[in-house]
Amino acid sequence: SSLLACAGPTPLPPISPATMATAALPDGFELVETWPVETTLDDPTIPEAHEVWLAMIAGARERLDFLQFYGASEPGRRLEPVIAAITEAAARGVRVRFVFDASFHERQPEIPDRLAAIPGVEVRILDLRPITGGVQHGKLFVVDDAEAYVGSQNFDWRSLEHIQELGVRLREPTLVAHVREVFELDWALAGGATREALLGDASSTPDEDAPLPSHETTEVEREREGLVETAFRGEPVRARVVASPRDLLPRGARWEWPLLRDAVASARERVRLQVMSYQIRGHDGEDWSELDALLRATAARGVRVELVVSSWETRPGRIEALQSLTQVDGIEVRLVTIPEASTGFVPYARTVHAKYATVDGRIAWLGTSNAGGDYFLRSRNVGLFVEGAAFARALDVYFDRVWNGVYAEAVDPARTYERPRIGE
Repeated sequence: SSLLACAGPTPLPPISPATMATAALPDGFELVETWPVETTLDDPTIPEAHEVWLAMIAGARERLDFLQFYGASEPGRRLEPVIAAITEAAARGVRVRFVFDASFHERQPEIPDRLAAIPGVEVRILDLRPITGGVQHGKLFVVDDAEAYVGSQNFDWRSLEHIQELGVRLREPTLVAHVREVFELDWALAGGATREALLGDASSTPDEDAPLPSHETTEVEREREGLVETAFRGEPVRARVVASPRDLLPRGARWEWPLLRDAVASARERVRLQVMSYQIRGHDGEDWSELDALLRATAARGVRVELVVSSWETRPGRIEALQSLTQVDGIEVRLVTIPEASTGFVPYARTVHAKYATVDGRIAWLGTSNAGGDYFLRSRNVGLFVEGAAFARALDVYFDRVWNGVYAEAVDPARTYERPRIGE
């Protein structure tokens, strides 16, 4: 059935009185950012990824597990201390495992191969093309069973220095465990295990159109759904780990697209979405217009829709969809252009790359997926879906900094845009 067929407002179960009354609940997670150097995009309330990563790695005692799209480093840049910290962790007896995407490794093997040569570091290459038709696009790592990181940053020096990125450092034990389950599944797949052997012939994941839990949701059912009551900045929220694609979901993770879809469909006032890219036609040449249709239908209900994308989307074949979308009453699309660094052009950098959404200041999603069918339907991506005003409010503040900043401009539906300079 169409993914939109069951879309509609779904009442959210209230956060339990016990959670509301327990202001002392420790924060289950915190935001972590990268802001492009020499810009005004720094949020002083959010710690920086290159410092957080080093602190997390330094705290590892038994295991460090990384799921990454690719690796790229340069001498003297911010990823080198991270690699040094990983090397030190392995030297003190920490077991270090990496999974990288096969398609990218074919083109850029240097960092995975360099890591594999470090004593105590194991590297596997995951090829999802014959399994789901996609790529390993997730970006996460897990430290022991104590904490995990999920965010838009790639294992790339530019993602720690020249690109706007956003992630979460997770400390809540159930959420950390569910991120670990994603890693362990992909580690096994990269080691040659089959999807059927790991998950069975029919995936045991919830139905794509399963509604959000009802008001009668029990604690046992919440746990089964992966829903965790915790806190963010001292306020109660409820969170769950989400992932894609639907056919590769371990226990504890829900498929992110139906949750995001239902949240947007429940909007009454405003939907905000930031991604690097907005695609109707995917990398495989197939069209996927579910999100585009959803945003149009949402605006038609009188909901304000605000969308931020990278100026890289001004290239032919991409800008047309945004120009069409911006002509819909109630929808505004802004392109963000990050100026060149004073040191000169940095290829595949100086862009916005964060991926998150908020709905009515009450629901939020943050992850590794861009707005396109490839990301939700075929490729491995991971994120966090959060119910509760505290997290949505923090993301709205972050969004406002970009939306109202000097680097953003509205898409002009009549303009012929010049092709952006992205790579070499």
